[in-house]
Amino acid sequence: MSATGQLEQEAAAIAVPDYETLAVSLEEGIATIYLNRPDKANSMNAPMWDELQACFEWVDAEPAIRVAILAGNGKHFCAGIDLGFFGEITPTAKETGRAREELRRNVLRMQGNLSAIEQCRKPVLAAIHYTCIGGGIDMTCCADMRYCSADAYFAIKEIDLGMTADVGTLQRLPRIIGDGMMRELAYTGRRMDAEEAKAAGFVNRVYPDREALMAGVTEIAREIASKSPLAVRGSKEMILYARDHSVADGLNYIATWNAGMLSQADLMGSVEAQMKGETISYED
Repeated sequence: MSATGQLEQEAAAIAVPDYETLAVSLEEGIATIYLNRPDKANSMNAPMWDELQACFEWVDAEPAIRVAILAGNGKHFCAGIDLGFFGEITPTAKETGRAREELRRNVLRMQGNLSAIEQCRKPVLAAIHYTCIGGGIDMTCCADMRYCSADAYFAIKEIDLGMTADVGTLQRLPRIIGDGMMRELAYTGRRMDAEEAKAAGFVNRVYPDREALMAGVTEIAREIASKSPLAVRGSKEMILYARDHSVADGLNYIATWNAGMLSQADLMGSVEAQMKGETISYED
């Protein structure tokens, strides 16, 4: 059986979870997760925050999934935090110290909701069209790679609400586009269009429209899904570790990782297949 046929057979047997704010499909080892509040510009309400974490924890744990695509239904990718959500995270405690602690815990929970995207062992590809602002930036910074349509624009809008972005943008974005550009966007709240986002390194490619975006990102996802899942997961683990540690620490970790988790079956199978000009179907 071909690798594609095996993945289709596995996907057919998987119960895809149902969510209030997300629409999920699974095909050829690729889980496509759509933000699904199109009538609200996919703004992030309370259920969406929790469901994003639950969904990407499912992606992480499900062996039949090798890659995930994060996209949005409707006209917009994501218009950021639903303004009504601010009322829901207002502290209920009356005493000042306890109220501040409660608010801090709420923010930490929201950070964890989005960090589940980054912590997912499978690569996550963000396919962004039109609007991506505020919380949408926080969310897509957690993805492995970002791609967008030509009409996409990006903005750190928290500054225009009189607040400091607090769920990941200021921590992750400088490592993607550099410190100076991040500061300009954070301090001004201005829009960055698709071409500037590509030039800055925030997105890998710009597609002419949403249809071409989804087709192109799905093709990249298929290519990743055809590789050894263990090798892909190991690569993501090493890249994230190297981001937050020294070169010496990273070298030590990859030596230990491969000493313990390098798959002889995948390695020798790949070598043999390449020598014969054949393709190989990897185990999950």
